[in-house]
Amino acid sequence: MRLYGFTSIGDPDVYTISHRHLTHSVRKPLSLRIQNAFITKDIHIEMMEKKFKRTTVTSALPYANGPVHIGHLAGVYVPADIYVRYLRLKKEDVIFIGGSDEHGVPITIRARKEGVTPQDIVDRYHSLIKQSFEEFGISFDVYSRTTSKVHHKTASDFFKTLHDKGEFIEKTSMQYYDEEAKTFLADRYITGECPHCHSEGAYGDQCEKCGTSLSPTELINPKSAISGSKPVMRETTHWYLPLDKHEAWLRQWILEDHKEWRPNVYGQCKSWLDMGLQPRAVSRDLDWGIPVPVKDAEGKVLYVWFDAPIGYISNTKELLPDSWEKWWKDPETRLVHFIGKDNIVFHCIVFPAMLKAEGSFILPDNVPANEFLNLEGDKISTSRNWAVWLHEYLADFPGKQDVLRYVLTANAPETKDNDFTWKDFQARNNNELVAVYGNFVNRALQLTKKYFDCVVPPAGELTDYDRETLKEFSDVKLEVEKLLDVFKFRDAQKEAMNLARIGNKYLADTEPWKLAKTDMPRVGTILNISLQLVANLAIAFDPFLPFSSERLRKMLNMDSFDWANLGHTDLLPAGHQLAEPELLFEKIEDNVIEAQVQKLLDTKKANEEANYKANPIRPNIEFDDFMKLDIRVGTVLECQKVPKADKLLQFKIADGLENRTIVSGIAQHYSPEELVGKQVCFIANLAPRKLKGIVSEGMILSAENFDGSLSVVTTMKEVKPGSEVK
Repeated sequence: MRLYGFTSIGDPDVYTISHRHLTHSVRKPLSLRIQNAFITKDIHIEMMEKKFKRTTVTSALPYANGPVHIGHLAGVYVPADIYVRYLRLKKEDVIFIGGSDEHGVPITIRARKEGVTPQDIVDRYHSLIKQSFEEFGISFDVYSRTTSKVHHKTASDFFKTLHDKGEFIEKTSMQYYDEEAKTFLADRYITGECPHCHSEGAYGDQCEKCGTSLSPTELINPKSAISGSKPVMRETTHWYLPLDKHEAWLRQWILEDHKEWRPNVYGQCKSWLDMGLQPRAVSRDLDWGIPVPVKDAEGKVLYVWFDAPIGYISNTKELLPDSWEKWWKDPETRLVHFIGKDNIVFHCIVFPAMLKAEGSFILPDNVPANEFLNLEGDKISTSRNWAVWLHEYLADFPGKQDVLRYVLTANAPETKDNDFTWKDFQARNNNELVAVYGNFVNRALQLTKKYFDCVVPPAGELTDYDRETLKEFSDVKLEVEKLLDVFKFRDAQKEAMNLARIGNKYLADTEPWKLAKTDMPRVGTILNISLQLVANLAIAFDPFLPFSSERLRKMLNMDSFDWANLGHTDLLPAGHQLAEPELLFEKIEDNVIEAQVQKLLDTKKANEEANYKANPIRPNIEFDDFMKLDIRVGTVLECQKVPKADKLLQFKIADGLENRTIVSGIAQHYSPEELVGKQVCFIANLAPRKLKGIVSEGMILSAENFDGSLSVVTTMKEVKPGSEVK
């Protein structure tokens, strides 16, 4: 096997660099080029073997109960937009489908709190979200919504098709019912005392205090969040998609046929499949959503997870009512889903099972899901206002959409969580966009204005160094394509920026300003080469920084971009008239960044104060009451995640006498390997209780931070297991 610029050296998984210009001081870093060789060795070649006539690109439907923030942009929408713009520049047939997800319980809860209708909520946030995307250049071909008439009919018809084919099973279960409100209660509409930590106000699906996943029947003294009354149990029937029926082909399709998927996507799918798939309800008792379109289904709607992905199809119908089927049913169409990691199971397992059950749709070819972006070291949280909201960013940084796009791509959480900080934002703008990209463009254009009145000079005789430089950036097209084709957007942007580094070094080495008095033909040659490089930058950065590329195109007086011309050294003919040069980027001062940091600090302080008010010191108790608690120190011997419970960890604890099992809701705060061997404090005399089928024999103590993060309580010095805490 042979790749451009790389040669096999025996072991098929090991490559050596063979590019003759690698020793050039501005060539891409060795580590990056080796990495690029590895990722393209099998994946890029496999993709080149796949032939498609067109591509349908979807991006996760944002939930319309709040605005969108930088985490959404980094995780889904910027990478999707980069990919779509890249395909369009290549003149490939592609559509980009987006829209708002507007059904589900959280929207009804927000509407009830605000005293408005659910439609009022989704109308407000759909407009805000759509506007934010437009202002950041997210170039959807259509951005619709799941409350549209087209979507309601499409989702209803999809359900009926599966129902008539016998693809669902019906199951009757007991569910809480509010006799005063005359409605079945969704899990989030039931509150009570947590059976695990005994805090009040736990929801029917989770305790926000200890993080434990719950079922409504586990709550102590449950009550309806709608009327405040005590609910009763009543029978209710729902339809389920039997995912276990699809497990065999899903295992083959994912684990054998799609090994090129990102390791985080592939790994999560494998974990779900290895645990065994279970039937999943596709309906629920609610008055907000798409009514279940069968007889005797009054008061039941399609579960939001079922109707939302069908929104991709219905939105395509809105865009192309007469030809939508070729984008969803033609085997020569490639389907790509851009999502965050919390949606992997739905887009890789559940939605494909739905499509397969229907029988006429294609399945996704790739699902390049990103991990999460944190903010200043903390998890982004909409409820705590710990976020950088897109509409607020635009107000604080007008005209700097591309700066944020650049920074979010440079920090893209492609295979692991990453962090956004304002200091890094400033540094990347000032040290890369301004000092590298903008500096080279400005120098080349200003020198051309000074010596040739903004007219492209002819190139004379080339030196060896000129030819070497031209060769450097003529290779960029293949380098960038190899990375974009396998969804390595962060590395592809680095390759594009490397063009500007080549240009800066070329100008610094040739010093045309010193030659202006003695050798103007040579100055013309240097600037001609520099301007060709500037034109290449305008093309290479167009998928990443569309606003800046458009401004640069106007300065160069270029009619349009053509990806096929990337790497060419004759994009601007001699005599071509350029426009007046302008600064492409501007420095961001310290005081601007300090204001943003202070805004977050103010948010953190407000959260701390609110948390303290919400959790005041409890009333005094007698010493004898405290002495009833038997708190011990135990050593964690084993720790593992509880299957089908995202928040639970199962521990085997050495307590000094014998080993005991404890289940704790801290899986979102610790990985199992972090805790093995550690000593933890636990309540030893708590009555055993069953959680997810596991008998838990105690409670591990954790301290809750104001942001909801948990820190396990331990000792400063190691003690013997079973030591008593006094």
